[in-house]
Amino acid sequence: MTEPSARWWQNRDLARGRLRTHVEIIRSARPEVAVDSDDPADMQYLHNRGAILVRDADLARVAAIIPGEVEASLITGVTLYRPRNLDTEAALTEIDRQLGVGVATPDHALHIAPRAGLCPASEPEDVEPPPYPGLNTDPASDGTGALVSVVDTGFLPSLDDAKHPWLRGVTGDEEDLRPPLIRPFEGHGTFVAGIVRCLAPNAEVRVEGFLTHGGAIFESEIIRQLGQALDLSPDVISLSAGTLTRYNLPPLSFEALWEYRLRHHKGTVLVAAAGNDQHRGPFWPAAFPWAVSVGALDAQDQRAPFTNYGSWVDVYAPGVDIVNAFPTGIYIYQEPPHQGDVHEFKHGMAQWSGTSFATPIVSGMIAQRISATGETARQAAEALLAQARQNARPRVGSILKPT
Repeated sequence: MTEPSARWWQNRDLARGRLRTHVEIIRSARPEVAVDSDDPADMQYLHNRGAILVRDADLARVAAIIPGEVEASLITGVTLYRPRNLDTEAALTEIDRQLGVGVATPDHALHIAPRAGLCPASEPEDVEPPPYPGLNTDPASDGTGALVSVVDTGFLPSLDDAKHPWLRGVTGDEEDLRPPLIRPFEGHGTFVAGIVRCLAPNAEVRVEGFLTHGGAIFESEIIRQLGQALDLSPDVISLSAGTLTRYNLPPLSFEALWEYRLRHHKGTVLVAAAGNDQHRGPFWPAAFPWAVSVGALDAQDQRAPFTNYGSWVDVYAPGVDIVNAFPTGIYIYQEPPHQGDVHEFKHGMAQWSGTSFATPIVSGMIAQRISATGETARQAAEALLAQARQNARPRVGSILKPT
């Protein structure tokens, strides 16, 4: 439906317009979301209005200079704190001055939408007739024995039918579909799960419905939910969301997640989207050294124009015009250049672009290798990254593609 010449990543004005639109969508769903810029098109990150994150070890000295209330103790190591008389930026500026930069950080919002980490890179597009995605038919690498946790918008069990046999057996938190309208980001989690299942059709896939509020969730929320996901000891956590951060510092919540939980699950690997900002700045949690960060390739095996890049990106996988399951119904386009256009999706399929969709390709390939070799997910990921480095291309980086 969308012509390549009209795609946002080829036009800066369209990109800025899309960003404003998606900030409005998120803030409409979550009024407590604040933006770090007067103009949403210049934003770097979204955050929880009036809240900061503080390491437990630093809480007493922060409270001594910034009076406030403890709102919640998150996972071990990090506390959500609300300054009493200062907004987020003013409180952080004073903490930076007296105690050092990074002692406290915003409660950043992770999101799935375009630009500034807001992923995917496009709105869903119709495909007629719908080309069905290729299914892995090799029983030696069908994902048997692997558990993949997809952290996303939830699952649409209504799509588990004859049109989408690869979704049979997928479980998870049910997404709140309200026919006939398809709301922004709806079906994203099912689409991502479908990509994993096409590569690893016998893997156990569970979709955790955490990104349900306009495609955004605060660190303080997702970190507790990820802790719950880890209770199931998944092999792979596939996360198609993330954020840029204040001063590019690593998010405190994910540092604590690694320190107190994830590193103790020695076979589990987090695979995370690199984001769609067209630059090399770190995008979190993908930029952590313990995560597998995934950028996007186009159809010519070049970096997709929208993908983030840089030394922190581990691997690039296909991420443009990926086809998979999508709900039927009426979709109203929210973004330039088709803002306001109404389209009916009739076939239960769509094509979508973004590092959101390159990420589950890598997750699915890890699940394939687990069943084929008996390796843990971390071992399988390390082996695949070594393979990707052998396939590295100049001006691109390490490449992984399904066979």
